[in-house]
Amino acid sequence: MGNKISEADLIINQDGSIYHLNLLPEDLAETVITVGDPDRVSEVSKHFDSIELKKGKREFITHTGYLGKKRITVISTGIGTDNIDIVFNELDALANIDFDKREVKKDLTSLDIIRIGTSGAIQPDIPMGTILASSFGLGLDALMQYYIHELSGDEHSILDAFKSRFSHIKGINPYLTAADNTLLNTIGSEMAKGITVTAPGFYAPQGRQVRAKNAVPDFINLLNNFQHGNNRITNLEMETAGIYALAKALGHKALSVNAILASRVNFEFSKNPAAVVDKAIKMVLEKISKQK
Repeated sequence: MGNKISEADLIINQDGSIYHLNLLPEDLAETVITVGDPDRVSEVSKHFDSIELKKGKREFITHTGYLGKKRITVISTGIGTDNIDIVFNELDALANIDFDKREVKKDLTSLDIIRIGTSGAIQPDIPMGTILASSFGLGLDALMQYYIHELSGDEHSILDAFKSRFSHIKGINPYLTAADNTLLNTIGSEMAKGITVTAPGFYAPQGRQVRAKNAVPDFINLLNNFQHGNNRITNLEMETAGIYALAKALGHKALSVNAILASRVNFEFSKNPAAVVDKAIKMVLEKISKQK
């Protein structure tokens, strides 16, 4: 490799930890669970058999421990793909950059990264309480305009169909990435599946209206009527597409698992959201514990 990464491009703290996450390379397991809410980290790690470290900086809280013989890191990302940009680049640096030499390692590590997040369903046949695995992440944010990324055949055809259908909406340049197939068929094997749309906000960007007027009226209806082959848009949230696209660009495997807390078409929100999230956590951990 031999090309040194500058101190301005990769910032390492005085204690040798990565800038935002405050982690040392040895703190990171090769199986990583991401959650948005910092308080959810302990809701995951309380199921571990042992916890070897707890660290935190800003909204980025990390616990690493063991479930049986499986070493797992759980980390909070905060909300949105701007935070995903920070977390995923720094996770990759921890795994694949020699901090002393400031060089990319010769032997690269591919992390298994599973998001456990909350989401709202936009299809009437997906009830609240559903645990859904994102088969694709469709991003309406700007993150991947700044990275070179290549599309597969399926990704191309779905994205082209979406762009054609939504060409009347000004200012969006969508991107689309598939879930890692192995994780989708193992961790997500018993879950509902569909295309997850990642929005650059919670209110108007997800079709909500409180006081400020929406520039795209009837947004939810537009989304839930889109179908390409057997693929339909099932839910909305704020991280999945960035996770899938950056993971692919960096050579990692990613899966997004969504706890459905809202039915956007029925205008309902779960009366017990914590129970739905806990259900998703237990499903994911049970599947991880069975991995070889």
